Amino acid sequence: MSGSKDCGGHHKSPRKKFRRVITCILIFLLIILITILLIWAILHPSKPNFTLLDTTVYAFNATTVNFLTSNFQITVRSQNPNDDIGIYYDRLDVYATYRDQEITLRTRFPPTYQGHNEVNIWSPIIYGTMVPISPEYSVALGAEQMAGSVFLVIKIDGRLRWKVGTFVTGRYHIHARCPAYITFGEQSDGVLVGENAVKFQFYSRCSVSL
Repeated sequence: MSGSKDCGGHHKSPRKKFRRVITCILIFLLIILITILLIWAILHPSKPNFTLLDTTVYAFNATTVNFLTSNFQITVRSQNPNDDIGIYYDRLDVYATYRDQEITLRTRFPPTYQGHNEVNIWSPIIYGTMVPISPEYSVALGAEQMAGSVFLVIKIDGRLRWKVGTFVTGRYHIHARCPAYITFGEQSDGVLVGENAVKFQFYSRCSVSL
């Protein structure tokens, strides 16, 4: 009988130790999580700032009904306004739209880390060849071009992560919307670059949402 009791005691002891170890690990992880949340709440990262600095138009041809061929090089400035938080831009895609319809293919920026209060400048080329345009938009686009001014929106979509010390968050979606007015003919305020390109200087603040 005594041997049976001893055997039962030996079985219970490892279980209690295992439970204590698991409990300690969970408490430790909870303390780390609470600490991270407190740091995050205190620092509260601000959204990055995006600015469209200029657009060079190499091609903008809407003469074919319901189709548009365009080629731009844009310059975009991004600033991290945070003093203690870095930003990993894992993916950023830029493209041009007319009345919410995409008129160029998407160009991807290289993955970038942006330190505290750091500024990055990108100059990607975005283009589209014979991109289908809805009939109503095609008519409106032709009319605006004839009138001398076309309003486009340069859009940037992607994902980022915040870096606080050694802690890196999960991914967040980011969307930037940058207005761009392209002028033509006598009303054009662009500068001729080379033989066929026209450069438009902007300092257009982009709306940013996460």
